[in-house]
Amino acid sequence: MKYVPRVLLFVSIPALLFVVPWWVLIGAATTGPVFWIGSALFLLACAALPAGMLLGHGPAESDAAVLIGDTLLGVGWVLFTWSALGVVARGVLALAGVHDTAGPIAWAVFAVSAVLVAYGVFEARRVPRVRTVEVPIAGLGQGLDGLRVVLLTDTHYAATNRLRWSERVVEVVNAQRPDIACHTGDLADGSVARRSRQVDPLGKVSAEYGRFYITGNHEYFGDAPGWIEHMRSLGWQPLHNQHEVVERGGDRLVLAGIDDPTGTGLAGHGPNIAAALADSPDVPVVLLAHQPKQIGTAVEAGVALQLSGHTHGGQIWPFHYLVRLDQPVVAGLSRHGGTQLYTSRGTGFWGPQLRVFAPSEISVLVLRSA
Repeated sequence: MKYVPRVLLFVSIPALLFVVPWWVLIGAATTGPVFWIGSALFLLACAALPAGMLLGHGPAESDAAVLIGDTLLGVGWVLFTWSALGVVARGVLALAGVHDTAGPIAWAVFAVSAVLVAYGVFEARRVPRVRTVEVPIAGLGQGLDGLRVVLLTDTHYAATNRLRWSERVVEVVNAQRPDIACHTGDLADGSVARRSRQVDPLGKVSAEYGRFYITGNHEYFGDAPGWIEHMRSLGWQPLHNQHEVVERGGDRLVLAGIDDPTGTGLAGHGPNIAAALADSPDVPVVLLAHQPKQIGTAVEAGVALQLSGHTHGGQIWPFHYLVRLDQPVVAGLSRHGGTQLYTSRGTGFWGPQLRVFAPSEISVLVLRSA
């Protein structure tokens, strides 16, 4: 009986996701065979979504189920969003004295949703655009002025084979001539054995002063220690609550990394900034922390710049409003006390192969002496 509330929640979410689109597209706008066929398709989607998510993301780890469940989740969210706006539009038109709008609004919602799904698939699967941002760092020595830090995050290698995409991302990264390359977690969804082939091209990233990696929350849904060791085998330095000192032109910078908070459930893991900065020199610190909300810890520690991901920029509009309830920032450069925070929209995508008004990015942070 203790699992009943969870089961009810698991089933009610897809029902809510599809009931509004059903009403706008089918219930209020069709009759006869179209009504019954459309209703049957929506009922099938309501059943297939939780089944796909359970079989795909649960112990069975079925890649086929992942593709079905995730696709329905993304399409359902787009349909729900624009159907809800359609309901509002219909109400406004009714108040204005315009009636019999169910059919036109249904067609408009369907057309907009179809275009956005097609656009979203294109945006999700394309090689990310390069986003370059200059970041002034107080106390940064002239020898480090212009240091180029390339940030990857949230690649989420998963059920879809993105080996070629991964290779092209590496080509773009190397074209940016990075001095330092960073990956701030959510590397892959699944085990090393299942996903390593897609990850392995990252071993070809070239950065003169090092390649650094930290864990995100999704590593802790699978095999975080395995991924740490695999990235080490590819030549990336895991920053597991530790730091490295970067020196150029006689000036130094501390590059530190802390675990994701989800790691507290695994022995020896979880964020520990005191350990990460232990015995570090008194020079500016750049901190890798997967979630933007770890910024409070960074501010207290006197970190100059925190690099994060996790939010995906919301991934599918208007989901960023919900992300904002959990995180202080959704994307871009922001200041928090004496600490700056750069939040990437992510290099890949999680779940639905859709990005709507939240394009992916390969971030280039050019550090400047302030």
